[in-house]
Amino acid sequence: MMAIMRKTAILLLSLLFTLLFSMAAFAQEDVKPAGKLTKVEPKTVCMINEHAMGKDQIPVEVDGKTYYGCCDMCKKALASDASKRSAADPVTGKQVDKAKAVIAAQADGRVFYFESDETLKKYNDGVK
Repeated sequence: MMAIMRKTAILLLSLLFTLLFSMAAFAQEDVKPAGKLTKVEPKTVCMINEHAMGKDQIPVEVDGKTYYGCCDMCKKALASDASKRSAADPVTGKQVDKAKAVIAAQADGRVFYFESDETLKKYNDGVK
């Protein structure tokens, strides 16, 4: 009986974690930057959680380009899902490859991906 309860609890926790991770990814799709952004090093960013982590993350090589994730789940997502390796530039709306993007963070650590230093500057110049 205890073994069945333990397996059920593990299954429920796994389902809950999957649901929360999916909801977080969905919620991040329409997030807009707030305030001035500061350029950050790509290797310090979890490109799945879209957050500057303050330390080097795990590199993931795909087609000769390097992406970064904070854990094995993020590594697997970057390696297997091409949609996780790009983001929209908040200024131009164009899709940019996260491995080639200029990455900038707002005060809470949330990151955004820009085509170039010029589009990041244009964004920051427009913030009051």
